[in-house]
Amino acid sequence: MTPADLSRAVLSAVRSAVDGGELAVAVPERVVVERPGPGGVGEWASNVALRLAREAGRPPREVAEVLRGRLVDTPGIAGVEVTGPGFLNVTLAGDSVGALVARIGDEGEAYGWGDALREAGPVAVPDGSELRARVVAEAAGRLVRAQGGSVRGGGAAPVPAGAGWDEAVLGADGSRWALLHPAPHDLPHDVEVLEQRARNPLFRVRYAHARARALVGNGAALGLVPEAGPVPEAGARVLAGLLGEQPAVLAAAARKGAPDRLARRLVTLADAFFDFHDACDVLPRGGEKPGAAHRARLALAEAAGTVLAGGLSLLGISAPDHL
Repeated sequence: MTPADLSRAVLSAVRSAVDGGELAVAVPERVVVERPGPGGVGEWASNVALRLAREAGRPPREVAEVLRGRLVDTPGIAGVEVTGPGFLNVTLAGDSVGALVARIGDEGEAYGWGDALREAGPVAVPDGSELRARVVAEAAGRLVRAQGGSVRGGGAAPVPAGAGWDEAVLGADGSRWALLHPAPHDLPHDVEVLEQRARNPLFRVRYAHARARALVGNGAALGLVPEAGPVPEAGARVLAGLLGEQPAVLAAAARKGAPDRLARRLVTLADAFFDFHDACDVLPRGGEKPGAAHRARLALAEAAGTVLAGGLSLLGISAPDHL
């Protein structure tokens, strides 16, 4: 179960409680789940009960207990606890990392696509002839369509436009990243997007993808095939958490017509991949015999590469296997 799946499950619990007469509230459009804060337990938490308590006319913990009763039997959920003033804390069932990696393997670069905007109205994207507006509109359109939605012009054009900025120098991929990665109110990047150095976010994202592909190739040379399974290392859990949040990230970026959100998220994901890569042996060292742990780590690395490639593709940027 991904965070997006869990968010839908919590929303379904709210709707079920309303339909059953246990809560008298308007069902929200969506529910946010995030990592538990201090004092929390489990893998994910939601403050939805606190948000609904005033409208329900009941203490937040009572609202949380109602929702807990609706959630505990949901497939994929091992336990639900109420903590603090009324936070729902959820523990997922089974090998959540392995299940996530298997899902990414099945869906490939389309992982995170869905129908979040199928019933929504058209999303406004920039229009006009200025280069940055066109590039943002194209990328936003791909994001929206990947969520089953449609687009219309009339959205605010990104500013500043970057007058005098030379597209020919940066090439197609560099140009897109230079225009899409900064927030709309920031200046576009310049020639720094061509630097093959760690301080260049585009290089880190593409190098993380290339490194993941190289690991899979090197593993094959050793007779090691990626196989989804538990990966207990802390860095792996952080990386898996980010991978699991990708569907929600794509939906939010599409809803706002904001490809810059996806671009910056890919940088975060790439950095988490390198932390995981540097903290544990993805492949056997020396005379070490390949084992289940290596296969599971390799599968997680492969999944990260797949998600990075899928994100770059939505931005209209290539993901080369070698840099």
